[in-house]
Amino acid sequence: LERADQRFVWNGHLLRELSAQPEVHRFALPVLHGFITMHSCSINGKYFDWILISRRSCFRAGVRYYVRGIDSEGHAANFVETEQIVHYNGSRASFVQTRGSIPVFWSQRPNLKYKPRPLINKVANHMDGFQRHFDSQVIIYGKQVIINLVNQKGSEKPLEQAFATMVSSLGSGMIRYVAFDFHKECKNMRWDRLSILVDQVAEIQDELSYFLVDAAGMVVTSQEGVFRSNCMDCLDRTNVIQSLLARRSLQAQLQRLGVLHVGQKLEEQNEFEKIYKNAWADNANACAKQYAGTGALKTDFTRTGKRTQLGLLMDGWNSLIRYYKNNFSDGFRQDSIDLFLGNYSVDELESHSPLSVPRDLKFLALPIIMVVAFSMCIICLLMAG
Repeated sequence: LERADQRFVWNGHLLRELSAQPEVHRFALPVLHGFITMHSCSINGKYFDWILISRRSCFRAGVRYYVRGIDSEGHAANFVETEQIVHYNGSRASFVQTRGSIPVFWSQRPNLKYKPRPLINKVANHMDGFQRHFDSQVIIYGKQVIINLVNQKGSEKPLEQAFATMVSSLGSGMIRYVAFDFHKECKNMRWDRLSILVDQVAEIQDELSYFLVDAAGMVVTSQEGVFRSNCMDCLDRTNVIQSLLARRSLQAQLQRLGVLHVGQKLEEQNEFEKIYKNAWADNANACAKQYAGTGALKTDFTRTGKRTQLGLLMDGWNSLIRYYKNNFSDGFRQDSIDLFLGNYSVDELESHSPLSVPRDLKFLALPIIMVVAFSMCIICLLMAG
């Protein structure tokens, strides 16, 4: 408990009484919310451990649509730190990335529309919260390379413009901004065009480097900063890009450690590629379920390296489930998270639970109509067949 990073201790509120008593600290187990996987892998007959860990911040925690942007302390919604670790013959290498909501004061409350329009707060002091956010990020991680993947037209355009304006106004040499319209560049299933972004930031990534310590405990290289990626939810598009940047770093690490021969590519190692892609897809699903209520979209590309028609169909199904959950059940999930984290304090004098809200027929009308309509559609298709 003493050495745990409080940003990621989700049961900190529940441990508050134990934390005041050092003699019982050994019984206080910090709980992490996120994802972890560990694999023993082999390339060229050389065995190494490959580990992927994602930690979700407990500050400004919540669910999709209910928690967006930043708070007055500069904490971003859905902030996740992802670390990729390699352990080979006593040497250890690591590459860290972060993701988080666009760090201005904005909201996108559910209103039964498929995609509610994002609203930027017109009276808030955006620069104050923005600076607080990046001041803490620079202190913890070093240089910040922002990769903003939102659409540069339509309802997402004002957020991209606000983000770019804030970075320009801050004028910090520790922060770089890269905008990449993911959906525009990859339309018509042209996901090979993601290489444009990877090539664009390749020199920056080499400059940031990665962490490496040899078997004797000597630090060979240090990571000088992180990529901070985001889209609207910081889930689907973000995870795809993070997996590509992590692979590029891993390529350099394994060559440095002598696992890969000169000229060898990770993409050619079929056995490891399968493990790698599935792990990153599982990471996407875990983070998405915790924030949006369903598995991630676009995981067919992460798992196979190409976009498929079946993947599009599954994305449509997950989007439908997200629509229902975001509009009809996430409010109660948000209440539960706030209660668990101590953001909501229960008044012992209250005669009833604040979580028990009477639900009349209007809450059930739309879900019932949707189920009936979907069922009739399926029946018509079967009869036509």
